[in-house]
Amino acid sequence: MTMHYGAGPGVGVVQAARTPHAAARIASVQVLPASRPAGETAAALPADPFARRPRRRGPGSHRLSGRPAVFVLASVIVALLASSAAPTPLYAIYQSQWHFTPITTTVVFGVYAVAVLAALLTLGRLSDHVGRRPVLLTALAVHVGSLVIFANATGVPALLSARVVQGLSTGAALGAIGAAMLDMDRELGTFANAVAPGMGSASGAILSALAIRFLPDPTHLIYLALIGVLALQATAIAAMRETVSRAPGALASLRPEITLPRALRAPVLTAVPVLFAVWALAGLYGALGPALVHALTGSGNVVLGSLSLFVLAGSAVVAIIVLRRATARTVMLVGIAALITGVAVTVLAVSLGSAAVFFAGSAIAGVGFGSGFQGGIRLVVPLAAPHQRAGLVSLLYVVSYLGLGVPAVAAGFGVVHGGGLTDTARYYGAAVIVLAALALFGLLKNRPAPQSRAAEPAAAAQGIR
Repeated sequence: MTMHYGAGPGVGVVQAARTPHAAARIASVQVLPASRPAGETAAALPADPFARRPRRRGPGSHRLSGRPAVFVLASVIVALLASSAAPTPLYAIYQSQWHFTPITTTVVFGVYAVAVLAALLTLGRLSDHVGRRPVLLTALAVHVGSLVIFANATGVPALLSARVVQGLSTGAALGAIGAAMLDMDRELGTFANAVAPGMGSASGAILSALAIRFLPDPTHLIYLALIGVLALQATAIAAMRETVSRAPGALASLRPEITLPRALRAPVLTAVPVLFAVWALAGLYGALGPALVHALTGSGNVVLGSLSLFVLAGSAVVAIIVLRRATARTVMLVGIAALITGVAVTVLAVSLGSAAVFFAGSAIAGVGFGSGFQGGIRLVVPLAAPHQRAGLVSLLYVVSYLGLGVPAVAAGFGVVHGGGLTDTARYYGAAVIVLAALALFGLLKNRPAPQSRAAEPAAAAQGIR
């Protein structure tokens, strides 16, 4: 199951595995492994049946595998999420051509989040049964189809159709990619899972804006260029080593499982407000970020408009890298503090009409976005028993994707039927701050027990942290 931000969520990878050959990896989250304590030997860590081993030379030994394969898979994440973020700067062009309101813009954005969530909940474990490569190649082909729809769009119905197809294919592909990365190289794979989504969302928005600014016919050329990139990556995927064998239960794997064990209710209730808040913030930037920049600067420069999403996603990536060895609680605290501070600065900037302060607040809020999401997941998932993790992670991602899509659509209605863009941004920011404050209260109230803290490194060794 994958989650990303910018164009959709884009920020986490979860592969929920329940098949016999994948029993040791019930849920792998796109957060980083903890460092090994000084003096601890490899033998002291829990056995990991999916760790790298010397491979016997055989008929498939010439295929792409190991670290090179991880880099290819990471590039596919970047390309998929870049294509998901690419329409953001184009919405202004579509709006001027087809004369729709900001409500339509946010609905087009929101249906993508719903489609990704549906794919994650139903298709996230399919590659455990039919293989990584078949799922990836099929998902990439479907994703190319969504780009063809975009390139030939003549109205809002085509945009909605393209976003739904794009969301379904992205969710299906990223679930298989997350699993394949961990199969190839667990340590590098968890790191790539953490940083690639943000890189894709940030680069997609800014490159699309640059294409609009400097290249002809951007509403066609951008998508054709992305199709070419995905075609090259599909060729590399076809040459990649398959890491799992076919297994029964493919149809059963399509059934979503969402559970909340009683013992985990307190930590989940602590994490849920910040998970919802950070993805609601990402939804605001993805749907209305360019419009906010235009209102603050008076400039119609699409590159400047796309910088808001670029700054938010880029600083989230930096935060993930910098805090990769911190404890989950520390990451969560940093995320909440940065989220409250950054959103407060952003709201102040909107009130003052200062673009410089707005971008500064966006950078701080991006730190809160990256570390808040990572900290929330890492705070909860290691506490669950192996058989509980898949359903628990599904629940957390349902909350996150609801945060991504629903408030963004509500903001569109606020812009049109409420107090306008500026007042909507103020109320939106205030709601995000309240949710972050609730998470902070819960985090300070519910301190982890010693056994919970001790469980975190063990979970990290299993790819959870």
